[in-house]
Amino acid sequence: MLELITLIATILIPPLGVALKKGLSTDFWINLILTLLFFVPGLIHAVYVNYIAGGTSRIA
Repeated sequence: MLELITLIATILIPPLGVALKKGLSTDFWINLILTLLFFVPGLIHAVYVNYIAGGTSRIA
């Protein structure tokens, strides 16, 4: 259920999706800047960070 909420947040509000998955790390701040500049780069970065790059997740 949390994974579905994270996916929906990633699509609608990319920085929120990154924050849910990774916390307030560097990835969040990079995503926030990209989203404020233009939505699509923020969305691409959020999908990459949350689902392609993998790594450790903040919430188990």
